[in-house]
Amino acid sequence: MNLNEESIKLHLDNNGKLAVASKVPVADRHDLAVAYTPGVAEPCRHIKENKELSFEYTCRGNMVAVISDGTRVLGLGDIGPEAAIPVMEGKAVLFKTFGDVDAVPVCLDTKDEEEFIKTVTYLQPNYAGINLEDISSPKCYDIEDRLKEICDIPVFHDDQHGTAIACLASVIGALRFVKKDIKTARFVVNGCGAAGSAIGRLLVNMGAENVIMVDRFGALYEGIDAKLDRIQAYLSTVTNKDKVQGNLADVAKGADVLIGVSAPNVFTKEIISSMAAKAIVFALANPIPETTYEAAKEAGAAVAGTGRSDTPNQVNNVCVFPGIFRGALDVRAKAITEEMKVAAVYAIADLIDEKDLREDYVVPDAFDPRVAPAVAAAVARVAIASGLARKIVDPEEIRANTARRVGR
Repeated sequence: MNLNEESIKLHLDNNGKLAVASKVPVADRHDLAVAYTPGVAEPCRHIKENKELSFEYTCRGNMVAVISDGTRVLGLGDIGPEAAIPVMEGKAVLFKTFGDVDAVPVCLDTKDEEEFIKTVTYLQPNYAGINLEDISSPKCYDIEDRLKEICDIPVFHDDQHGTAIACLASVIGALRFVKKDIKTARFVVNGCGAAGSAIGRLLVNMGAENVIMVDRFGALYEGIDAKLDRIQAYLSTVTNKDKVQGNLADVAKGADVLIGVSAPNVFTKEIISSMAAKAIVFALANPIPETTYEAAKEAGAAVAGTGRSDTPNQVNNVCVFPGIFRGALDVRAKAITEEMKVAAVYAIADLIDEKDLREDYVVPDAFDPRVAPAVAAAVARVAIASGLARKIVDPEEIRANTARRVGR
C-alpha cells in the first residue's frame, strides 16, 4: 500500500484516531456515587463559588479545542467542516503524543466570521486553550485577534504562529551554521498568506532589518498598487525599506535566506544560484515544496530544508504547538504573546550546540525528546515574567514534568 491507501485503512479500521478514556474507575456503586451523583454535586458547588476551580476539578485544565471551519485545509482548500475532521483529529493525537495535552476536534459549520467568534466564545468555559486551525485568510487574522480580546485563555492560530516559530528556529540554526546574523542577513519570504505573513512579522520582531515579502503582486513595499489585507498592509510599512520592486527572481538575487510558503516548484535552479554565498533555502509548501532538498543543494544552497519528513532539516509545527500549550496550561496563562513565540524559537534552536551543527542538522527532529520540555519551560518562564500566569510554577519543574508526561 502507498501512504494514501494506508491512511484510509488506518482511519477505517479504527473508526478515526481518537477515543474518550476515563481517568477514574466506575466498578461499583460507591465509585458511581463519587464520580457521578450524589458526589459530583460538591465540585459543582465549589466551582459555582470560584470559576477558576474548573481548571482544577475538571478536565478543562488540560483540555484544548482544535477549531476549524474547513475553509483552508492543508493544500486542499475549502473542503468543509466534515472533511476537516481527520486533520483536527490528527492534531489532537499530536497534542497528546508530544505534549500530553488533551485536545478535541471542533469543526464548525459556518463560514461567517461573527458566527465563528460567537460560537467559540460560548464554548470557552470547556477549555484551557483554543488552537485555531485551517481557516482561510484574511478571515483568520480577525478571528484570532477578536478571540484574543474576548477570551481569558490562550488563543493560538497554529497555521500562522506554529509555522513561523518552527521556521525561525530552523533559520536561526542555519544562520549560526553559515556564520551570518539575523539583523544584517537579507531575507526573502515568498508567500504573503497566513503562514508567510506570520513569518515576516516574527522576523521583524526578532530584529531582522532586511526582509522582502513577495506574493503574486511581486515584492511588497509601502505604497504598492495592490489589494492588500490588513496584515500585508502592515508588513508593507515594516519590510522592504528600500522599496525594491520586481518578481521573485528579481528580489532573490543576492539574498542570504529564501523562505517559501507559496506554491510547488517555484524556486528554480536559476533563482537559488543567484543568491548570496552560503545561501539558506527553506521550501515549506505542503505537500510539494517550492524546491526539493536535493535540487536546492545542487543549485548551491549551503543549507536547505522543507516541511517533509523524508529529507533533512524538516520544519515541523509538531516541534511547537504541544510545548507551547503545555507551558501555557501548566501556569494557566491568559494568552500566548509575541515574547513567548520568540522564546519558543530560541528554546528549539538552542537545543543544538554550535559544535554539533551540520548542513543537514540545523534544527532538532520532531522526535527529539528535548523539544517539548524546552518549549514548555520557555513559554512558562515568559508567562510568569509578564504577569500572564495565574499559577507560579518553576519553569525547570515544568521542563522535567513535561519530559515525564510524554515519556521522552
